Amino acid sequence: MHGGPTSRAAADGPSLKRWSVWISATLVVVLLAATAAVLLAISELSQARSRLLDVVGPAVVSAQQLGTDIVDQENGVRGYVLSRSDDFLEPYENGLDRQAAARETVTVLDTPEVAEYVRALDAALTNWRTEYADPVIAAVRTGAPVPDEAIGKRRFDEVRTALTTLQTELAVQRANGRAALNDSASRMAVTCVVALAVLLVAVLACVAALLWYVVRPLTRLRAHVDMVAGGDFEHTVVADGTQELRALGRDVDSMRTRIVEELDHAKERNRALDAATEELRRSNVELEQFAYVASHDLQEPLRKVASFCQLLEKRYRGQLDDRATQYIDFAVDGAKRMQLLISDLLAFSRVGRMRDKQVVVPAADLVDEARHNLAQALEESGAEVEVGDLPEIRGEARLLASVFQNLIGNAVKFHGDEPPHVRIDAEPDADGMWVFSVRDNGIGIEEQYAERIFVIFQRLHTKDRYPGTGIGLSMCRKIVEHHGGRIWLDTEAGAGTTIRFTLPPANADVPVPIG
Repeated sequence: MHGGPTSRAAADGPSLKRWSVWISATLVVVLLAATAAVLLAISELSQARSRLLDVVGPAVVSAQQLGTDIVDQENGVRGYVLSRSDDFLEPYENGLDRQAAARETVTVLDTPEVAEYVRALDAALTNWRTEYADPVIAAVRTGAPVPDEAIGKRRFDEVRTALTTLQTELAVQRANGRAALNDSASRMAVTCVVALAVLLVAVLACVAALLWYVVRPLTRLRAHVDMVAGGDFEHTVVADGTQELRALGRDVDSMRTRIVEELDHAKERNRALDAATEELRRSNVELEQFAYVASHDLQEPLRKVASFCQLLEKRYRGQLDDRATQYIDFAVDGAKRMQLLISDLLAFSRVGRMRDKQVVVPAADLVDEARHNLAQALEESGAEVEVGDLPEIRGEARLLASVFQNLIGNAVKFHGDEPPHVRIDAEPDADGMWVFSVRDNGIGIEEQYAERIFVIFQRLHTKDRYPGTGIGLSMCRKIVEHHGGRIWLDTEAGAGTTIRFTLPPANADVPVPIG
């Protein structure tokens, strides 16, 4: 039995999504734990500092102040006994008031020892006051005998002893507070270091997992893909790591398989196309050779037919009726037209097959040659040929001159009521070619015939109205394409006919002939 998606996923290992969740959860937990530990250490440090500065320190200071207040009370009592002046009771009374405030501050430090020593001090002070200070003050005021000073000295020594014991305990508490503060600071430093180390280890572990389970498989997958991209299409693409990377590897290998299949099909199609192209080229060569041989070999029989028909007409003129003379004229005219047609066909077949040297020639010289060849027709029709600023071009001068000759000749042949006027211009185009235009004021050509006029033997008018073989524009197209250009009818130029064609500039590389 085949496993389903679950078993397939289990076989592929954990998915990248699951890995990302695990890694994110681990980092979050580690970060939260480290943050909690640092916060606890900071809290402990804050508590230790607060206890030392806000509780223990003020208690120590208050204990010292309490000792001063007690001494002020004892001195006030002595002065009052000696001077019997109420002014000396002021230190005693002030000491009592300050003693209460100092005692309150000391009792804030609520340790059992401090509470016990405060009670002992309170008891000693109470004994001193009840047994000596208060009776002495009362005796001085009433004039009674003053109690024995030795009693006061003993009781005040007990007070001093209790106070010393309390101050000693507070000093111990202050030392303990400082130690606790130092311990908290040390623990916080250790906690921060440990938390940082744990966080660093967690990050490094996540990076290592990423490198091992993602980057390393991706690197190997890229190596496989590079081998295929380098031309080794038979190399199988294999990926490991997470489910997504394995699926990606399978998809890439499936794509490679399809590319190989398409490449095989394309090679088969290319082989068939190459064979068809070679067959077409061979057929074209044979066809051109046949046209050349046929047109060349037909010249002599046609000349004989025309010559003998003309001799027949001269020798038997007057002996034949008008109908026989008309038949002879038809035969001579047909032979001459056939000779012209074969001559044009011969010239058409020679384009691209019998090649001249590619040279740089001024286009104006080519136009002058065409005008010279058409001098009689131009003079008889009263045609005017206006030539703009023409550049130098590269090509076979004889063929290019025939292009201008055909186009100017068509302008003269297909003129309207006014004398023919031909304008020849040139301008560069975006592809670096020169665009020539031959514009006339003739009868024009309808847009629907824009392609038909360049097809060999295609005529738009009868031979009785406009003589010719219908091969001129097709000859122009073959010559222009032979030089790497193109030729077309400009249907937006307005009245008359405008033929445009492109030719390479003088600095162009020698074009590869088409055809």
